[in-house]
Amino acid sequence: MKVGFIGLGAMGRPMALHLHRAGHELAVWARRPESIGDLPARVCATPAELGACCEVVFTVITSSADVEGVALGKDGLSDGMAPGSVLVDCSTIAPDAARRIAEKLAAKGIHLLDAPVSGGEQGAIDATLAIMAGGDTAVLERVRSLLECLGQRIVHIGPNGAGQVAKACNQMIMVAAIQATAEAMRLASASGVDRALVKAALAGGSAGSRVLEVMGERMVKSNYAAGIEARLHHKDFGLALEAARRVGVPTPLAAVVGQQLNTLMAQGWERDDTASLLRVLELE
Repeated sequence: MKVGFIGLGAMGRPMALHLHRAGHELAVWARRPESIGDLPARVCATPAELGACCEVVFTVITSSADVEGVALGKDGLSDGMAPGSVLVDCSTIAPDAARRIAEKLAAKGIHLLDAPVSGGEQGAIDATLAIMAGGDTAVLERVRSLLECLGQRIVHIGPNGAGQVAKACNQMIMVAAIQATAEAMRLASASGVDRALVKAALAGGSAGSRVLEVMGERMVKSNYAAGIEARLHHKDFGLALEAARRVGVPTPLAAVVGQQLNTLMAQGWERDDTASLLRVLELE
């Protein structure tokens, strides 16, 4: 297929490469041309030009406003994409933004799948991402072979916006687990106990988890170099809390974790790893 890609960062670049290696004809557009590098792809001057030469376009960019601008703005994808073509947005954005974008694209006959992913940079590299899809079932089936190049678990959650709701749920659970791991590691250290040994013991019991394995190890080693930058989890948590507010769901635990993320950001650690939640607890 003729596939376009926008968002060639830590996750987007390996995702685009997987599509190319699977034999698809790849085209790209980037705000920063240097991010394209030696990627084997046709380089387009605008999102509209990219949309005009592709059957399916993937986006993996930061915010709701970014996705809306690329999809619907001046020289945006909707100015070039043909009726019947598909935009697969793998970004993490607000559910209501996904619904709004889908509605405006539909007016031009263009389909949207909101298909946020989980698994981080390593999951993108290994093509083991979990993909949470919102949109029409028939549209999902049209692009399923492309999604299978990127992930091992593809779940159709429901109509447009549902994929983003699922991603909000994912982020609430994951970041709360990072905060719990940070508190456990802080308790171990404050009690004069080797937190590396505590982590090793917990890993074999009911507290064992991917978060403990990865984030706990970073905390043990005081290694806060970014796996995923904390600013992105801070952004995602804001989306999750706002989604809960809109439907009147109380989220007391998430609210506290959100405040810890606010403190992390205030310390200037936004481009460090979210394991920095331990550093927040270590502040005097």
